[in-house]
Amino acid sequence: MKYQSFSSNYDKSPRVTVIGYDNHAWQGWSAILDTVKTRLDGNKHIVVIDTYHGVDHDLLKRDFIDKLAPAAMFFTQDAKFPEPHIFSMLERHITDDRVFGIIAPHKIQEFFDTNAIARLSAEIDAISSGTVVVYGPAASLFCNADTLIYADLARWEIQHRFRHYQLDNWGAENAGEDILRRYKRAFFIEWRVFDRHKTKVLPHADFLLDTNNLEQPKLVSGEALLAGLKQTTQQPFRLVPFFDPGVWGGQWMKEVCDLDADKPNYAWCFDCVPEENSLVLNYAGVHVEIPAQDLVLLEPRALLGENVHARFGAEFPIRFDFLDTMEGQHLSLQVHPLTEYIQQEFGMHYTQDESYYMLDAGDDACVYLGTKSGIDPDEMLCELALAQQTGEAFNDEKFINRFPAKKHDHFLIPAGTIHCSGSNAMVLEISATPYIFTFKLWDWGRLGMDGQPRPVHLDHGKEVIQWDRNTEWVEKNLINDITLIEQGDGWREERTGLHEREFIETRRHWLSKPVAHQTDGNINVLNLIEGREALVSSPKDAFTPFVVHYAETFIIPANVGEYVIQPYGESEGQTIATIKAYVR
Repeated sequence: MKYQSFSSNYDKSPRVTVIGYDNHAWQGWSAILDTVKTRLDGNKHIVVIDTYHGVDHDLLKRDFIDKLAPAAMFFTQDAKFPEPHIFSMLERHITDDRVFGIIAPHKIQEFFDTNAIARLSAEIDAISSGTVVVYGPAASLFCNADTLIYADLARWEIQHRFRHYQLDNWGAENAGEDILRRYKRAFFIEWRVFDRHKTKVLPHADFLLDTNNLEQPKLVSGEALLAGLKQTTQQPFRLVPFFDPGVWGGQWMKEVCDLDADKPNYAWCFDCVPEENSLVLNYAGVHVEIPAQDLVLLEPRALLGENVHARFGAEFPIRFDFLDTMEGQHLSLQVHPLTEYIQQEFGMHYTQDESYYMLDAGDDACVYLGTKSGIDPDEMLCELALAQQTGEAFNDEKFINRFPAKKHDHFLIPAGTIHCSGSNAMVLEISATPYIFTFKLWDWGRLGMDGQPRPVHLDHGKEVIQWDRNTEWVEKNLINDITLIEQGDGWREERTGLHEREFIETRRHWLSKPVAHQTDGNINVLNLIEGREALVSSPKDAFTPFVVHYAETFIIPANVGEYVIQPYGESEGQTIATIKAYVR
């Protein structure tokens, strides 16, 4: 083993076991059909199947709807406006940029012709007997359901279908379009529109249909779904991580997270990004996968806490992810927008302040951070533009600070600060959630995984670079700003950041004995940054003890209140460490 002294025990398939609803979930079309058919009584019965973007309607019809033998069926897409009309409605928010759009304010009903909806609704009303199926996006707007099913799909699965199955954006026939443009349109428009609609539908659904694998679908009752979400907010839990290669990717996660050794590299791991990750609910062996965002949308107060919910709404503001450049390459030289810039230009509420916590580092690892003192900003911008135009190398050593990095260093990166992780580093990125807003300034002349030049956004970047974040300022404010908070027998708590411009607070605990924590009504996100295993327990036995492994990120909902962390298993008697993030 190259990167750790013990074999990997990283859990790539975490689940939340739901208690008390063992007979409320079914797997496979046969069981699902039998369950739904028990609700049909021979009289007129309207089955409404409301679907998320990306659900495969052809397979849904073939394997489920047709086998219900309906007297009539109606597909909501038939009432949708044609593509030119939708494009004219969305054009301003789509923009011409490959990466960035503007958050769309639209509601799902705006995509449909109200006259067409009225015609279909009248046809549905005119049917006097038999099973009637209404399916597709926004189906619940067309009629009152006797049985309401919401067919859901994880965000990462949508991206997989963009890449491998030529999935269109909703309201467009653009499967051949650049993957970045299709992702952009989903991020800025579709997911916002569908989530607004889903938030209203899910609390009233009789069933949720997990369509991530339409060859092996899962169905769960609406009652059991809501109970599962509520139970999740009463205990520690993990989201399902996903790993992705990148042009700069490394080798560390292959070993530590036990990934496919035949892949060339892994660059990213998202393991606490509810907008992207899935949550799996276990109902007596039936594992129902839903977007983790469903939990945020339906249980925001219990999950986030009253103060965080009041400030951010139903958004999960803290992100943990991995950036692996071990035996890889530098990240792009980049900067994130200031709050007012992201609000005015893109319609986001808050910006991507972040930090790099070094889980591991090679001897030559470094972090580029801030500009060198005394440089000429205009000269640097001219050289960046020239490098972009000609492909000649940008002279980073002349303009950008480069600091050595070692394991357990913490580099703080408030928005507006130029930064980049160098090669041979394993970064735990702790940041605010608007993760798409990276303005690349220079990308070392590389092509992306798709063979195209990686997008550089110098025009945006030059508007937000904070030139006063020079060598002295960075050294004083952004590197290992570590303060001892308190210590006791077998434990030590340190504040490691973040900067005062950032809303996230981070605390590192070193412990060889149990350490008590308190959420104080605030969402806590943690990672086991040292040690093979730890046990998270409730001093009041409010939840089942929860085991976490090295490098795993886990969430403690605000609802939990008191919890205790201690070394566990092979780590008993050893010193382990966690890092915790919460909203100040």
